Amino acid sequence: MFGKLTIEALPLYSAIAATGALVTVGGGFIVFVVVTWLKAWKYLWTEWLTSVDHKRIGVMYIVLALIMLMRGFVDAIMMRAQQAMALNNGGYLPPEHFDQIFSSHGTIMIIFMAMPFMTGLMNIAVPLQIGTRDVAFPFLNSLSLWLTSAGAALVMVSLVIGKFSTAGWTGYPPYSGIEANPGVGVDYWIWALLISGVGSTLSGINFIVTILKRRAPGMGLMRMTPFTWTALCASVLMAFAFPALTVACGLLALDRLLGMHFFTNELGGNMMNYPNLFWIWGHPEVYILILPAFGVFSEVVSTFSRKRLFGYESLVYATAAIAILSFTVWLHHFFTMGSSANVNAFFGVTTMIIAVPTGVKVFNWLLTMYRGRITFHPSMLWTVGFIVTFVIGGMTGVLLAMPPADFLMHNTTFLVAHFHNMIIPGVLFGYLAGYMYWFPKAFGFKMNEPWGTAAFWFWMIGFYLAFMPLYVLGFMGMPRRMEQYNDPTWQPWLIAASMGAVLILIGIACLVIQLAVSIRDRRKLVDVTGDPYDGRTLEWATSSPPPPYNFAVLPEVRDREPLVDMKERGVVYQPPRAYEDIEIPKNSAAGVVLGGLAFVLGFAMVWQIWWLVILCGVAMWVTLVLRASDDESEFILSAAEVERIEVARYRALRNQNGRRR
Repeated sequence: MFGKLTIEALPLYSAIAATGALVTVGGGFIVFVVVTWLKAWKYLWTEWLTSVDHKRIGVMYIVLALIMLMRGFVDAIMMRAQQAMALNNGGYLPPEHFDQIFSSHGTIMIIFMAMPFMTGLMNIAVPLQIGTRDVAFPFLNSLSLWLTSAGAALVMVSLVIGKFSTAGWTGYPPYSGIEANPGVGVDYWIWALLISGVGSTLSGINFIVTILKRRAPGMGLMRMTPFTWTALCASVLMAFAFPALTVACGLLALDRLLGMHFFTNELGGNMMNYPNLFWIWGHPEVYILILPAFGVFSEVVSTFSRKRLFGYESLVYATAAIAILSFTVWLHHFFTMGSSANVNAFFGVTTMIIAVPTGVKVFNWLLTMYRGRITFHPSMLWTVGFIVTFVIGGMTGVLLAMPPADFLMHNTTFLVAHFHNMIIPGVLFGYLAGYMYWFPKAFGFKMNEPWGTAAFWFWMIGFYLAFMPLYVLGFMGMPRRMEQYNDPTWQPWLIAASMGAVLILIGIACLVIQLAVSIRDRRKLVDVTGDPYDGRTLEWATSSPPPPYNFAVLPEVRDREPLVDMKERGVVYQPPRAYEDIEIPKNSAAGVVLGGLAFVLGFAMVWQIWWLVILCGVAMWVTLVLRASDDESEFILSAAEVERIEVARYRALRNQNGRRR
């Protein structure tokens, strides 16, 4: 009845695994108790979980990302501690457990931390920046969130019931094949990626349509903000790249479940088909994550330098060039796997070429800051730290673009250092900058700046201490993914790297404290203007947090920096002559239900509980039919109600201005 699920699935094989499971279950239980004690379940259900408001969906995405950041970092610090002490001994982690940890770390940080963080920022900012009232498909937006959450939940459940994959975050056959890996860990990995990948594909389609079809009057493509441009390019990449991951995982699942041979060396299969499919998704995925971060840096640099962005057109063209070129470089991820010299040369050249438009962006940002009146808000600190650190990572990437050098370095810690040198400053620094930059827009009060500054410095110093030693170890020949070693010259560098991880842990603690202090002091940090930074783009033209309809009257765009133009014309805080009824989508429980069913379906597939698979499939179909049959999915907010909300806003603005005088 329960397929392969037995009492042996509990993590009793290791005290560390059992402790991790208890922490996971205990954390969920504490959240349940607190919400119940506060009697907040009805509020959460009606105002958040069933909401299709893009702003609230964006906040929930970011909450998921921050939770998974802490979960993924636990894996990172465990790996660093293991390697620091594993000279001539087994350390404290058994080899199989160490393999689970580095597999889950990569999967969580890329798929379930960075992707939700990016999609959350896009949800909060993009519709406001293009002057629209919502995304093109609000329900699809909710469904994407809950499918992503279902995939994340499968990864978390693997800590408690069964084990996670030991095949690395890339899942290469034969390590992920049924013969080499007969347990359920790879199945957890497959179904987490399949379910969340569908959600990401839907998000990409949603934002493509939103940006191309719902811009405010007068906003041509070359009047869109840099963040909206990067969001558009990232969404196009999501729509075209994620199906490759879905196909790769689906075929791997068929190999494991039905004994097929897509990725074997027998009966017509070919293992090399898998890395080609995976990295056709995987390298565009790097730019799916980095491009929106580049957009955040562009917004932050312009705002806190008090200048128009230098070279806007070149930045837009560079963004589009990166998006196109990202599909031409996937093979450099397996230069060591026996391709011909001509093939390696082609992909080496394209890998070097893609560095050119990235360099253009760096000069755009530097020249924007040149002679600007710079304010070192924490978001600006993340940006400056990114520029310095990312350039170092880029230079190491150009080195690895040469096949002979890559052949030497590919399986060493040099590659680990390079990858993190691109992803941490290039992605996470950008998202943390965006998180602190748009926080007042989402919640109506600013974040505590001293704690944000402290978080930046701990992250920055910790990053260099954690990863620069790995470059040295790579030159010394240390292979990656080693859980123990016998070369005493490596240990001092690994101890230094573990100390860097401790500093990053303190940086994460500073982020938690910053959020807590900001909520505590929210009355002091309140912003009634909706424009705490003297902003330049449309999201700062409405109240903070914005009303459900975003804009009472859609703005007319006459300039690339529409809010600056509106301020110069003196129309930014002028109430409209008349208000109109506004159509707003109703909340829907269907997204939550489908996400929950997707989680149960994935769990049932992992453990081969076939009756539950069929039941979930039927329930999902029924839910979709009921949702599609609902002809009353919107309600009308009357012009009188809109006027009441807007009058209250303008009254608060006048009172604020009066107190300032």
